[in-house]
Amino acid sequence: MQVDGAGDMSAAAHVGNLQPAGDPMAARSPLDAPVLSPNLRTVDDCQAKKAQQVQEGIDRRTADGRMVEMLAKDGFKGPRYERFQDGLVRYGIAVLCAWMHSGYIFDLVAQRGFSLNPHEGDLEDLTTDSELRQELATMTIARALPRFRQHALVDGGWNVEGGASLTTYFMGACAYFFPNEWRRHCTVEARHRRAVRREKEVYEPPVSTYAVAQEVLSNLSVLDELEGIEDSRQRAVVALTLDGYSQEEIREIVGLPTVRAVEGLLYRWRTKEKKNRMEERDARA
Repeated sequence: MQVDGAGDMSAAAHVGNLQPAGDPMAARSPLDAPVLSPNLRTVDDCQAKKAQQVQEGIDRRTADGRMVEMLAKDGFKGPRYERFQDGLVRYGIAVLCAWMHSGYIFDLVAQRGFSLNPHEGDLEDLTTDSELRQELATMTIARALPRFRQHALVDGGWNVEGGASLTTYFMGACAYFFPNEWRRHCTVEARHRRAVRREKEVYEPPVSTYAVAQEVLSNLSVLDELEGIEDSRQRAVVALTLDGYSQEEIREIVGLPTVRAVEGLLYRWRTKEKKNRMEERDARA
């Protein structure tokens, strides 16, 4: 008993040593200050909002799941699927246009490994030109729809448990195809600017870029007489040259084996036109 009593006293002493000396209230730090009720309400409201968002997402995916089951009965085609697709297209165009207007689309695709690095002028064009945004969105969606139908619906790539709604999944497909449409747009714009620049060179001396055409007649005269070129490939080469395409680009478009072949067609056209001009001058003399 004495041993037990000693043990009890020893334990009590140790417990006593764990308590702070002096006034307990004086030793309290801000870390153990009581949580006021407004703070508790803030936490409760935040958690409730998050819970509501989670539930809304679950409800949305559940509804999407029922929609997919219904569309599957028709083989993902027919009037019902067309109505579904029409709604998807309208939604996709609105979202893509908003993403382009704000520039967010470039951040999004960069996160997926597509660094498009738009120039300031490109961003300004997207902000001010609604027709450009509409065109890019339409082309992107036109390419994304077949992939979405096959991968997400026919092959079952989308499912209720995946964590994404059908529209979110679809916008992922659009983000995948946007970089190619943007690059295509930039290529067309670059060619247009090059054509405009070279057109100015035609009408403002010195004219070096179109020396071949200018040796014979003015640019407008060449355009008027293109129909007189019997060889269709030669006619195409001359027209594309005047439009500002490089000889390598012309070779690819026309289907010629080498750039030398392009140069040969231009040379023969130039020689023939020189001869025709000389004959016309002799006839007038």
